[in-house]
Amino acid sequence: MRDVSILTNGGVDIEHAIELLGDLEFYDETLQAFLEENETRLPNIEKYKNEQNMADYAILVHALKSDSKYLGFMSLADIAYEHEMASKANNVDLVNAKYNELMSEVNKYTELAKR
Repeated sequence: MRDVSILTNGGVDIEHAIELLGDLEFYDETLQAFLEENETRLPNIEKYKNEQNMADYAILVHALKSDSKYLGFMSLADIAYEHEMASKANNVDLVNAKYNELMSEVNKYTELAKR
């Protein structure tokens, strides 16, 4: 079982996550699935951004937002939501301007999750 204090100290709202997911065991399973999904999701997010394919970009950042909320990664969920809304409005400039912020937040939580 993982050390919850590492996640909590890193800004994860673990109470919210456990409320949604039920228990720490299922949280761990969901977290592992998130990490595995991101191995393909993140390269595709970058690909769609580079291609200015905002329709597919919106689908993937929506999924990232939803997964983040379940896991208690609230700041990542908020940033992903901003990207989702921008891409649905075909606001390529905002997506590009805030892309590094999104990836930085993804990387922060990925590193926390791997501890």
